[in-house]
Amino acid sequence: MPNFDPNRYGLALHTTSSQLGLAVSNFVGDTRALTWDLGRDLSTYLHQYVAEFLTPQTWANLAFIAVAKGPGSFTSTRIGIVTARTLAQQLDIPLFAISTLSAVAWLHLQGQEGDYAKNAILPKEGASAIALQMPAQRGQLFTAIYQVSPVLPLTQLLPDSVMTPDSWQQTLNAIEMPYQLIDVPVDLGASVTNLLALAYWDWQHDKRPHWSEALPFYGQHPVEK
Repeated sequence: MPNFDPNRYGLALHTTSSQLGLAVSNFVGDTRALTWDLGRDLSTYLHQYVAEFLTPQTWANLAFIAVAKGPGSFTSTRIGIVTARTLAQQLDIPLFAISTLSAVAWLHLQGQEGDYAKNAILPKEGASAIALQMPAQRGQLFTAIYQVSPVLPLTQLLPDSVMTPDSWQQTLNAIEMPYQLIDVPVDLGASVTNLLALAYWDWQHDKRPHWSEALPFYGQHPVEK
């Protein structure tokens, strides 16, 4: 694995809910993260909060950026993706677009889940699956299933999807291993450090995604046609 220059930092932006989450780290002890409940003011103050949060580091200190790509709020997700793409393009650094649900799954696995877990079924030895559900529009659910892997931090068994509750329950019934069901919270900014951790794992494994590859996952149109 390549060594990470301790004078360089990774920056993560989490904007998929009304809660802004920012994290920055050099991955050798200098890490900080903050969240703000900005609501509709996210678009107005995002750039100001990012610039102020980054201090005393500068833009030149950044080695890469990570951004939550969704699922989540359509408008908030779009704002975060556009901001991250613009910064990565101007700084000519990699941009990692990380699933909102994968960050929550990693948060849970790191023992920081708080009240997120429900209906927990203890996994058998050598097997562990995490199923995540989050309310979407029109009575549907954003869903995903991950398995802990000895090779990757998380192995995706079911990619981010949109399902009806009935279809989701059928999917859960078909899982052939014990799993834990996670109700993803409304405020998602707190998982920003886990977002950054997943991006750093990718960076360590020589992934250097171009900013143009960072695309949002909306799952649904914001307004039903």
